[in-house]
Amino acid sequence: MTERIDDTASRTAIAAATGAGQSERTSSATAAAAPARGRAPRRARLRLTRIDPWSVMKTAFLLSIAFAVVTVVSVAMVWQVLGAAGVWDSINSTIQESIGGEDVAGFRIEDYVGTSRVLGFTMLVAAIDVVLITATATLTAFLYNMAAALLGGIEITLAEDPH
Repeated sequence: MTERIDDTASRTAIAAATGAGQSERTSSATAAAAPARGRAPRRARLRLTRIDPWSVMKTAFLLSIAFAVVTVVSVAMVWQVLGAAGVWDSINSTIQESIGGEDVAGFRIEDYVGTSRVLGFTMLVAAIDVVLITATATLTAFLYNMAAALLGGIEITLAEDPH
């Protein structure tokens, strides 16, 4: 161990005396920073033993809100496309032709399955989904923490990208 320190100190002194110290330090630092070609990538084995239920609840709540907004917007768009395509008029004329008579002359499917009713029902389902998804995700985090305490958690192997 002492010989190595003395050898390094003598090389540094010689390099400083000749003026090559700066270029030697730069090239050795570059060589140390660059990974050696042909070496296997470094790997780290980690174990996931606990998930914070509070952060899971916040994340699940935000994602379920986004899911609810997407659901309401997509139902509204589909409903408008069906109306623009004439589906409701086609259903009305089919029912009037098949049943016939004076009773169904004023029948309109929109009175029973209108846009406001469908969007109201969609918003109700979306609100229930927000509560259920948030509660389910939080409960899952608690259950995972209990199982990880007994079994040790999930082991993850991370590898360095060779490029």
